[in-house]
Amino acid sequence: MVLTAHLIPSEIDDEVHGMDIVWKYPIELYELSSQYKSTNDVKILQLKDVLNTPKEYTGFGFTHDTNDLNDGVRCSAYKLIPSMEDKLKGQMLIAEKIRAVNATDVAAQVIEKHFLKDTKGNLRKFFQQQFRCSKCNNIYRRPPLLGRCFKCGGPLIFTIAEGSIVKYLEPSISLANKYNVSPYLKQTLVLLKDQIEGVFGKEKEKQEGLGRWFG
Repeated sequence: MVLTAHLIPSEIDDEVHGMDIVWKYPIELYELSSQYKSTNDVKILQLKDVLNTPKEYTGFGFTHDTNDLNDGVRCSAYKLIPSMEDKLKGQMLIAEKIRAVNATDVAAQVIEKHFLKDTKGNLRKFFQQQFRCSKCNNIYRRPPLLGRCFKCGGPLIFTIAEGSIVKYLEPSISLANKYNVSPYLKQTLVLLKDQIEGVFGKEKEKQEGLGRWFG
């Protein structure tokens, strides 16, 4: 447990530095939005603009009053929904219902920012992983030629499993096809699938349509 006695805004995760701190938004923001133009052309005061100044602690504006900050959602749907598949289906369902949201763009963002990074990262770690004895937990950088633990003779197992690499692959392909993302992104997934199959081999026993996920 960490107790912070002196809060320094510039040391906080920089994601929050993009938080708007104005009391109201200018009419130009709405005019550009109605024209489907980039809102980056409108200067909105954000936390990053007042860092390392006396204003970094006071005067933060907000646009909607509330009687109690604790009245918000205490347990999000992300925590209540058990599987990633159901979480993503819920997210895409909302994206389809909101007219201001481009569902295809949401699908592409999910694939690029989450699924692809996760899959590629785990695939890279697979070739850099260590091996662990399932009995005594002794760690080996490279597996002994004996194939068993020198210390206790127990079997050695991977620290990065195949399942953690392939778990998002087929859902990503199904998502890309259903929402017709860019050909470049589709081809990236095809190449990634070929790379994974080159390591682990093709699936032989299971024959399931991609519609199982987002058909």
